[in-house]
Amino acid sequence: MSAEPSAPGESAPRVDGPPDETWHELDRRSPAVAAVVAAGLTLGSAVPVFAGVRDEGRPLWQVLAVIAVAFVVVVGSAALIERVRWRHTRYRITDERVELRFSWVMHRLRSVPRDRVRTVDLTANPLLRLFGVVRVQIGTGQQGGRDNQLVLNPLDRRQAEHLRAELLTRTRPAPTDVAPDGPAAPASAPAIAELRWSWIRYAPVSVTTPILGAAAFGAVLQVADWFGLQETVLGEAGELLRDLPVLALLGLVLAVGIVLGVVGSLGLFVELWWGYRLTGEHGMFRVRRGLLTRRSLSLDERRLRGVEVVEPLGARTLRAAKVDVVATGLRAAGDKERSDPKTLLPAAPIAVAHRVAARILGEQRCPTESVRLRRHPVAARRRRLLRALASTLLPAGVLALLGLSPFAVIVLVVGVPVALGLALDAYRNLGHGITGGYVVTRYGAGSRRTVALQRAGVIGWTVTSSPFQRRAGLITLAATTAAQKGAYPIRDVGADDGLRFAEEAVPGLLTPFLEPVPRSTSPES
Repeated sequence: MSAEPSAPGESAPRVDGPPDETWHELDRRSPAVAAVVAAGLTLGSAVPVFAGVRDEGRPLWQVLAVIAVAFVVVVGSAALIERVRWRHTRYRITDERVELRFSWVMHRLRSVPRDRVRTVDLTANPLLRLFGVVRVQIGTGQQGGRDNQLVLNPLDRRQAEHLRAELLTRTRPAPTDVAPDGPAAPASAPAIAELRWSWIRYAPVSVTTPILGAAAFGAVLQVADWFGLQETVLGEAGELLRDLPVLALLGLVLAVGIVLGVVGSLGLFVELWWGYRLTGEHGMFRVRRGLLTRRSLSLDERRLRGVEVVEPLGARTLRAAKVDVVATGLRAAGDKERSDPKTLLPAAPIAVAHRVAARILGEQRCPTESVRLRRHPVAARRRRLLRALASTLLPAGVLALLGLSPFAVIVLVVGVPVALGLALDAYRNLGHGITGGYVVTRYGAGSRRTVALQRAGVIGWTVTSSPFQRRAGLITLAATTAAQKGAYPIRDVGADDGLRFAEEAVPGLLTPFLEPVPRSTSPES
């Protein structure tokens, strides 16, 4: 049986009583959204096609006629297909399950237990915001891709907000304050952290800056190629810069790339973190952010297993860090998102990062800040230095054998100091400790990561030792948990110290696998 609401938003599940088990439709504006998306893609594709066809000397009216026909066919087909999907797609929320079905020709029913729902994320790009709808992704946290999540796209933003509250809190939602261009938000939710525009200074020192700079050059050449002007652009640039020395030319290209990268990284920060607000509400953490694409990400506190304070190399030089959450139920790392959903705080002053991490854990002071870390053996440093030398000497040797001695010299002069510096930094960053109810591990070269993991959340230990580690008396411990990566390593720790640490952190967990030390016998016996 199915029931169709008379208007969008009227079919929202009730959150103040028993779940409404009626099948509900998606928002009826779905075909219009699909038509607009198809129109934009068609017009965008028409630009290079138009340029290429005009180069062949075809009459303008023929080119425009072909584009117009293609536009009508593509847009009409997209709207028709989406209407079929909308007309035959229904969802419902029962006491025990969340179900999504498609019933037309091929019937499909997808269902997940309500007690396995871990996240309900609301996303609205500029087009969805224009239509007043959002995309809802209901995740179970399993590492199985699309089979472990339900996507309701689109829903009216008020309806989506009620659905989120119903699935995550199962109580009446707090009074809402609905913005005209985004999902509703609890008006009384206390803010754990809010955006400070001074944090934007950390954006240019991220690894995205050189990537965006290189991408800018590639974009210019691609657009020029669409209009058949790539050779002209390259020729004009070469003619303009031909009198510059090689080093000056390289310096100019590098400077322009850095400027473009800085501008791009600033723009990316604004897009991702505009309106950022981290709140704690009804046993959940919620992050709202985004300029063009608005995102509302929710996490149940019961899924929390710890925090990770990440200090990328550039941010670390400015005494800044970001905060990631260690929790069950977050999307897999392979999901196509422009930023990681586990990040609850962008790069901010280190004191702010520790304060936010402490608030997330419900502690007076963050374990990543208060713990006294144990140093690792000198053999761990030696291993890193040897690997750093091997990573530069071997490529240099291969280049020399190939007769490319100048390049081999460059690799040695530039690569060896950098590799050795990163190796020493990696050793200095190693550490592990126990504070209160948390196991803390620190590691990383360049980008330093400090993880505070709840001891109650450690469900096992993985002990590995390579032949080289065994010769040095080292092992690598990995605290196994059901959250996120699945394991958090304590790298190159002394064998005896590591096993004692594991037993101290979670008493009894490793005991059955340890060999007792035989008692020494006296000569008299």
